[in-house]
Amino acid sequence: MKLAVVYGGRSGEHEVSCKSARSILAHLDRERYEITEVVIGRDGAWHVDGIPVGIGDALRALGRADVVFPALHGPYGEDGTVQSLLEMVGVPYVGSGVLASATGMDKEFTKKILAADGLRVADGVVLRPGQDDVSPADRERLGLPVFVKPARAGSSIGVTRVDDWAQLPAALAAARECDGKVLVEAGVAGREVDVAVLEHPDGSLQAGPPLEIRVADGHGFFDYDAKYTAGEVIFDIPARLDPWVTALLQCRALQAFAALECRGLLRVDFFLPADGGEPVLNEVNTFPGFTAASQYPRIWQAAGMTYPDLLNTLVNTAAAAAARSLTLAGRR
Repeated sequence: MKLAVVYGGRSGEHEVSCKSARSILAHLDRERYEITEVVIGRDGAWHVDGIPVGIGDALRALGRADVVFPALHGPYGEDGTVQSLLEMVGVPYVGSGVLASATGMDKEFTKKILAADGLRVADGVVLRPGQDDVSPADRERLGLPVFVKPARAGSSIGVTRVDDWAQLPAALAAARECDGKVLVEAGVAGREVDVAVLEHPDGSLQAGPPLEIRVADGHGFFDYDAKYTAGEVIFDIPARLDPWVTALLQCRALQAFAALECRGLLRVDFFLPADGGEPVLNEVNTFPGFTAASQYPRIWQAAGMTYPDLLNTLVNTAAAAAARSLTLAGRR
């Protein structure tokens, strides 16, 4: 099978994407796949197998693949931008389509869609460009702490915990280095638990064992440094939860996958409130971190699926979904 792996990109998560791709490339079966590496530089320049090319030549190289694996994080890649190019080329690709990628990247619209489907999300307000403060009524409603986040960024880049409203201007400035639109969300006290969803080639969906994140002392939350510094975080897989809580989280993760019309894979991040009750869905990630140490592959490893088998499943699912689409198009 001819497989093109796309990575890098113009976003602030360029290096994270490169780390994911290096792990993917290291674990792909070279007897099974003929691999082409397509790298997008921080400046937006394209390279195919190390050779600088124009976007036209890059798209032709992608069009020759049987499946494309976009190992991209953040804007200009995970947000539907590259997915739309692949749709135009007409090549199957791993992961969600244009709409799910775009809405999954934008935290405002993710929350609106999920809330409309009955899922519980954290309370918050959206500050668009030119809006630089939270009203007294909203401050009272949200309470403290709040988390200030770029609406369209990942890896906790630009995220600040605010324990005093006097810290808000600096937090907004940090978030707006990534995105002009910012979310100010109420803090949720409780355990942080992730659930991975995987689509199999036959179209069936599976939710993996929950993973609980425990951050080392010195980090107020699971920020960028905690995510990418060895020894700063502990993952408990499976999380020590009552069976009914595990089942509830898996059900809600599958519900989020369906509500956003995702494809292939999704990681859903929850908070379990300290007072019990319905889990709060914090964020989704249509292409989560993919190093061997990242949450998503580790969840499936705990479920008995090796990293190479996970990659094979994702590639086969992309190919099978494209074949089903062609069959349906032929019937019409």
